[in-house]
Amino acid sequence: MSTDPTLLDSAGDPAATRVVVAMSGGVDSSVVAALLARAGYDVIGVTLQLYDHGEAAHRRGACCAGQDIYDASEVARTLGIPHYVLDYESRFREEVIDRFAASYASGVTPIPCVDCNRTVKFRDLLATAEELGAQVLATGHYVSSRGLPDGRRALFRAAEEARDQSYFLYATTAAQLQRLRFPLGDMRKGDVRALAAQFGLPVADKPDSQDICFVPGGNYAEVVARLRPEAAQPGDIVHLDGRLLGRHRGVMHYTIGQRKGLGIASPEPLYVVGIDAARGEVRVGPREALMVRTVTMGDVNWLGEGAFAEACAQGIEVQAKVRSTRPPAPGYLGLEDGAPVVHLAAGEEGVAPGQACVLYDSAGSVARLLGGGTIVRAERAARPMAQVA
Repeated sequence: MSTDPTLLDSAGDPAATRVVVAMSGGVDSSVVAALLARAGYDVIGVTLQLYDHGEAAHRRGACCAGQDIYDASEVARTLGIPHYVLDYESRFREEVIDRFAASYASGVTPIPCVDCNRTVKFRDLLATAEELGAQVLATGHYVSSRGLPDGRRALFRAAEEARDQSYFLYATTAAQLQRLRFPLGDMRKGDVRALAAQFGLPVADKPDSQDICFVPGGNYAEVVARLRPEAAQPGDIVHLDGRLLGRHRGVMHYTIGQRKGLGIASPEPLYVVGIDAARGEVRVGPREALMVRTVTMGDVNWLGEGAFAEACAQGIEVQAKVRSTRPPAPGYLGLEDGAPVVHLAAGEEGVAPGQACVLYDSAGSVARLLGGGTIVRAERAARPMAQVA
């Protein structure tokens, strides 16, 4: 069990170092608070109320709901640390929920956790931590932050690959990394739960969150339909060859690579290969039509060495992760019509606009995160590929 006594990778006096811990009410952030308090840091727990939690207060598998706020408060009381609940509902709706619904209405597949981390949890909460006089903001994410020889910090995948959350943190800026710490990056979940029991935390056996936090019961379509009713309008399902195959229930119910739930009869397996929200069309085709060779990225955040434009011009080799559930795959950076692209050496199936393309320096379990961006376009056209080691 790894419990580095410095925890924050700092040589400063713990008693003179104020740390705000983002406490979600789950076991991970609770153990972070406990470890830092035991090490003598000046710890303040902060929990964010992100949405109207009335309907979600007693359901399992979601964070930041009423029960979770209560649990975080109980953990803070057990540890004897100050605890504050901050009302971030309005900014969370604007930055996360509204964007989530707008994405589905425009035919792309969003990642609300990325938007939440880059805005409410890091940008806004870091500002709050500064107001509280804290030098550091610590979270329970499974990712590692390490110092570089030049004084900067870098992100690395977590030691336990199955728990790694670096994909959702690619948008963290270099400036934010200087003040962020992730004490669980080198730990395993089993060890974290064991620590929670040792500390006598009331959440030691609490299940991990599963759903998107603001989506009751996992029914995201209900949220999207309420905010963007146009996304629930029926339309045509069209084969790539132009045939009209049937009608769909609204573009919000479909994503690239989907096979089940199409509601059409076909002698061959068909998959969603495109969504044209403006025309209200869902386009389907055979599996081979899902193969993507080139991904165009937008809103890129670069954490690697040198300037991102230079990395693209040099065509540096990367390991690209195009879905949170997939391992990184080899590719190389480039520029096409002035836009940054990733050429995928072996191709990838079902690459969905709106998701993230996250870049690493290797395929290893503790690879360095180089950055990433939102997938704007996925090109299926075959093209000559350079050999990538």
